[in-house]
Amino acid sequence: MENKHELENLMRSTMENLRDMIDVNTVIGDTIETADGNYIVPISKVSFGFASGGSEFGTLAKRDDFDKYPFGGGSGAGVSVKPVAFLVIRGDSVKLLPMDYDTTVDRIVDSIPDFLESVKSLFKSNNEPLNNSNNNNLNDL
Repeated sequence: MENKHELENLMRSTMENLRDMIDVNTVIGDTIETADGNYIVPISKVSFGFASGGSEFGTLAKRDDFDKYPFGGGSGAGVSVKPVAFLVIRGDSVKLLPMDYDTTVDRIVDSIPDFLESVKSLFKSNNEPLNNSNNNNLNDL
């Protein structure tokens, strides 16, 4: 087990550095408050890659001044952060705005809630009873 010690240290060091880089704010960014009171939350896709390897170079005889065999090794890691969307919070409504609108269908589907809200408010305003003070002028209807 003693022979794995150098490789284990190499992997431990790499993993600790990766852990320092990983944060929830990398995927779900810090909330941004706009001047009009809306909130915007950036959302990203984060990809990590990790590789590590090592080898001991055994010789016929160990050196007297060194307990272990010579060791060679390396490790590497890569990180990719790609913004994919923004979460927009306006009062009671929440919208997800993707960074890449691929098709017109996506835009239509995303606009359906706004359209339904407009139709709902239109019907609500048509069903309101008329006030007696407004009955004097029929042209305003």
